[in-house]
Amino acid sequence: MTRFRGCIDIHAGQVKQIVGGTLTKDDISPADKADENFVSTKPSSYYAQLYKDHNVEGCHVIKLGTNPANDEAAALACETWKDHLQVGGGINIENAQSWIDRGASHVIVTSWLFTKNDEGYDIDMQRLEEISKKVGKDRLVVDVSCRRVVEDGRVAWYVATNKWQTITRCKLDLGLFERLGQFCDEFLIHAADVEGLCKGIDTELVENLGLWCPAGFEGKLTYAGGAKLALDLELVEKLSSGKVDLTYGSSLDVFGGSLVKLDDVIQWNQTRK
Repeated sequence: MTRFRGCIDIHAGQVKQIVGGTLTKDDISPADKADENFVSTKPSSYYAQLYKDHNVEGCHVIKLGTNPANDEAAALACETWKDHLQVGGGINIENAQSWIDRGASHVIVTSWLFTKNDEGYDIDMQRLEEISKKVGKDRLVVDVSCRRVVEDGRVAWYVATNKWQTITRCKLDLGLFERLGQFCDEFLIHAADVEGLCKGIDTELVENLGLWCPAGFEGKLTYAGGAKLALDLELVEKLSSGKVDLTYGSSLDVFGGSLVKLDDVIQWNQTRK
């Protein structure tokens, strides 16, 4: 069954909602700007406590950029709800265990898994195996956030790394999820082309995610991007046969949105227990 999952996106040390495709630089200087839908005046701990109070499990904290203030904000969220939040953004073999030690339930890895060869960027399975052994398979989430690519008149989705600006050679399909699933506990999939736009989910991608879901990963694939209605939970459940969870960002009232109330999506979760 499809559940609502929360998110806490952190940029320049603040909780924000950003239009995904505009995040092209790190957030070290004021010139490193992206299109912002929302900038919170509240700390990350406020949102972590909110999810804790309503028992919204499987929420992810994403550090957007290398600003040291992002680490501080992510650590504060983990301290607020220890062993319940997933942390991503700049995760690699050197720092992954430190985030588990700081209270993350899982670490989310993406760009570090990809190395460049003569044909472009592709996943490095040795790196995946190493980080899986380091933190444990049950503590690892693989981020396969993606962009649409048209091939011979047909739509395909390829993993996009480096703030979703670099399209890799890694195509989403059942084989990919089965291969990666040997080393991780969950998957996170941002549809980067619709992220932050509040214009609707990528229904084709969600339907395919349901088909590509490996055995044993039902409810362990989280889709993000474009959700604009509380009823999108029902839509995702139908399209994916209940195998894919959904997160909301800019459309949610606690992030300045006017389209979706947190109370409504929490109520959905309560009816699905």
